[in-house]
Amino acid sequence: MSIGRVRPAITGLPAYHPGKAAEQAEAEHGISGAVKLASNENPYEPIPQVVEAMQEAAKGVNRYADHRATGLREAIGDWIGVDERQVSVGCGSVGLLQQLFLTYVDAGDEVVSPWRSFEAYPIFAQLMGATFVEVPLVDHRFDLEAAAAAVIPATKLVLLATPNNPTGTAVSTAEIHEFVSGLPSDVIVVVDEAYREFLDPGFGDPVRDLVPQFANLVVTRTLSKAYGLAGVRTGYLVAHPDVVTEVDKTLVPFAVNAIAQAGALAAVRNASAYKPAIDRLLAERNRVVSALTDAGWKLPDSQANFVYLDLGERTLEVCVELERRGVVTRPFAGEGLRVTIGTPEENAKFLGAMAEMGGDA
Repeated sequence: MSIGRVRPAITGLPAYHPGKAAEQAEAEHGISGAVKLASNENPYEPIPQVVEAMQEAAKGVNRYADHRATGLREAIGDWIGVDERQVSVGCGSVGLLQQLFLTYVDAGDEVVSPWRSFEAYPIFAQLMGATFVEVPLVDHRFDLEAAAAAVIPATKLVLLATPNNPTGTAVSTAEIHEFVSGLPSDVIVVVDEAYREFLDPGFGDPVRDLVPQFANLVVTRTLSKAYGLAGVRTGYLVAHPDVVTEVDKTLVPFAVNAIAQAGALAAVRNASAYKPAIDRLLAERNRVVSALTDAGWKLPDSQANFVYLDLGERTLEVCVELERRGVVTRPFAGEGLRVTIGTPEENAKFLGAMAEMGGDA
């Protein structure tokens, strides 16, 4: 039953489903000591400078924060080597993605993306009354030639998550350059880099390699993953200043709160202090991949802080069996299972559960 006149675009809108909490799995299966490897979070706490900055900011939350997060924009610009006018800040990169939809997409428009990819994309398209055009992956990788062929006059946005969520595969800036060069200049191409810090540098840097050449290319990034700020939601966008001006119009007033701004600013100013934790996660990713490969699994080349198991119709069955053994993962029914890289102990629990379950890879 609906109360009021709900928009048709909302009536059938699927809700976003976050990764299941460890506590929920414990209650469902009557177990204890479960670990959550479902949401691609950084398992390590923020550095002390970040915690201290957020604690200090908490003393002033009776006042509104700077709506534009001006100081943070300036610091990000200095950090990545762009003009502050090219930077926008939002409520996580997903908040900025929603702003891009609000800025560019009308009912009847089309949005193109390789698929499977980040599940918020089709939700945002439906929210705007637009058509989401899925371009199937090939061997878990983007088919950019097919994506280019899917672009028509009604296309407003093309979304490229690289590394891709949930498969972990990535495309190089050279490949994206060729792709964007063949598109109309009024189509906005979004390079969604939520997992940027886990990517092999050999893939290139779209901020350095592409943004200066294409006014219609936008890069989104987040401080939620590598910098351990998932709980305070801060992301940033890099684009031509004119794009930033338009996207800023759709920012909910004071969406990036004072504590989030303080933590993000401290993280940016002390970014090098995160390198040891990121290196540990990369080493653990390599260990998990090696163990699974030795067990017979064929995995996509993950460039993120997770691995993907192509399980097809067995996905939910394996997911439940892992939960019964205290490991919570993220299933995509009928497709595969995404498993976050956690601490060495958490990863050992996952690998042990996989070995205990046995079965064909």
